[in-house]
Amino acid sequence: MKLITTKLIPFMLVCLWLVSCVEKKKEEKGNLSGDPKKLEVSENGRYLVTGDGKPFFWLGDTGWLMFNRLTREEAVQYLDNRKKLGFNVIQAMLLHDVPSRNVYLDSSLVHADVSRPAVTEGSDFKDAVQYDYWDHVDYIIKQAADRGIYMALVPVWGTNVKEKKVKNEQAGKYAEFLGKRYKDQWNIIWLNGGDIKGSEQMQVWETIGETLNENDPNHLITFHPRGRTASSDWFHKADWLDFNMVQSGHRRYEQDTSKNEKNHYGQDNYKYIDVDYKLTPIKPTIDGEPSYEDIPQGLHNVKEPRWTAADVRRYGYWSVFAGAFGYTYGHNSVMQMYKKTDPKPAYGPHDEWFKAVNAEGATQMIYLKNLMLSRSYLDRVPDQSIIVDNGLRYNRAAATRGNGYVMIYTYTGAPIKVDMAKVNFAKYKVSWFNPRNGGFTEVGKFEERSGIKVFKPNGEVKDGNDWVLVIDKL
Repeated sequence: MKLITTKLIPFMLVCLWLVSCVEKKKEEKGNLSGDPKKLEVSENGRYLVTGDGKPFFWLGDTGWLMFNRLTREEAVQYLDNRKKLGFNVIQAMLLHDVPSRNVYLDSSLVHADVSRPAVTEGSDFKDAVQYDYWDHVDYIIKQAADRGIYMALVPVWGTNVKEKKVKNEQAGKYAEFLGKRYKDQWNIIWLNGGDIKGSEQMQVWETIGETLNENDPNHLITFHPRGRTASSDWFHKADWLDFNMVQSGHRRYEQDTSKNEKNHYGQDNYKYIDVDYKLTPIKPTIDGEPSYEDIPQGLHNVKEPRWTAADVRRYGYWSVFAGAFGYTYGHNSVMQMYKKTDPKPAYGPHDEWFKAVNAEGATQMIYLKNLMLSRSYLDRVPDQSIIVDNGLRYNRAAATRGNGYVMIYTYTGAPIKVDMAKVNFAKYKVSWFNPRNGGFTEVGKFEERSGIKVFKPNGEVKDGNDWVLVIDKL
């Protein structure tokens, strides 16, 4: 027996080594932490989940200037509204300008130096004398946490870096400050960049990303790019970039004519998602800034037509059905927290922010989130092969499928031709989902397993008569 045991020892050691290697690789892939509040990338690399494995559908809002423009009371009012409407991520700038000031006239920096945040030792938001810029930021972040909302924070808006107000050494010290300050605050996501091409002062963005990753390994990091570009254009393989973000932007088809842009997709925001979806290594992707509700088409001419609730719905369903892990909504008035007393509002806002938070599009975003979470989620994939004779531009239908279901979105209410052989359900139920009110209308139950079947929703064919065809396996 002793002889046999001795001979087995090398074999057992090899087995233990192999097991340790497997476990190490699992760890390197990012095994889930078990923390129900921590956001992590799903095992298949396509989506976000919480540490306990539950799907997380990112429904974001752009509250870019909330730290600068809102009082404590106003911030709570805004966050209460966003929680009520189903938003779970707020995108906001820590430094819109260098330096930035808040509504209490507190400055963010010492002598406009990002490496020297203006912090007061022992300050507390209950103490008006000691309360400083960063205490105000902390207060809002914690109020968001109390409501189950994540804060996607832009360290410094891209314009400041482009204008060389942030040197590389300063950026490193500033990112270290942020990482250490917020590493234990559970509801943080980092948005490096800020409406900027990664090629503009690329070393600064690399330094911020790497330093945040080093000092705050607990939170996800992405890059918020310039309009009609994607983080993957520069940083897809960067170790610090956990997921991709695109900014499909605010131009309509005929306005997307710049010779310098890499991609000329116009309003077809799903095309950016398509590109990211095919990249390796696999990383999740999202449209983090599509056209905002009630903002002029093309942004800068306030006499241009405005983007509507129907438009923001289209961008949402197109991008999510193309494989995005969520969607970020925006409103012209809300993103800048507009009030009539503002001396120089941007892009001709109409309603003040506290009215605009209840704009039609904002109230309808929760229906997209609820629909996607109502079916099998982490196995969902885009699948345009289901659709026969698809249209172009506004007439294009978008298809996605998961375990036991197919969904097809039409923006115009045009008839949808479905290849039932590709669906391949022996028995199934068909319903129409209304993105405007979140309601379902059942069509019937069927058994055809092959051939082309045409489905026509209610109403005339026109822009904004959007529907989702839902086919559930029985």
